[in-house]
Amino acid sequence: MKKYKVTLTQEERKELDALSSKGKHAAHTMLNSLILMACDEGEYQTERSINETISRVLNVSMKTIDRVKKRFVEEGFDMALTGKPSTRVYRRKADGDLEAHLVALSCSAAPEGHQRWTLRLLADKAVELDYVDSISYETVRRVLKKTSLNPGRRMGG
Repeated sequence: MKKYKVTLTQEERKELDALSSKGKHAAHTMLNSLILMACDEGEYQTERSINETISRVLNVSMKTIDRVKKRFVEEGFDMALTGKPSTRVYRRKADGDLEAHLVALSCSAAPEGHQRWTLRLLADKAVELDYVDSISYETVRRVLKKTSLNPGRRMGG
């Protein structure tokens, strides 16, 4: 495995020290800042720790430490702290047409043998009626939550 040497400037160390002492940042950012400060081999570091010690103290894997060091050397200070932004594309299954069908379905009479529609029954019926190829009951819940409908709530009176 290739060794990556982390050398921080005095300004970078001050920024990391301020970042790790405040507690107003994401947990992975704080952890990455602590890893970088512990791995620093620059002239402003008083005592350098080995990866095994850092791993034990911060309760992270050796691989995590190596990844942070690699990101720092290859991609820079900011990228080492925050990491790469996600490139995953989320496609919505529930468009307006499906939402309208689900609302209409939930307002209709419950299937035989049931007193009311459940989220799972609604999801299964939406697939059965070819509104969508597949849908989870959680997606149905989110769609119905956006409206004032709640199939599990009894009407108070």
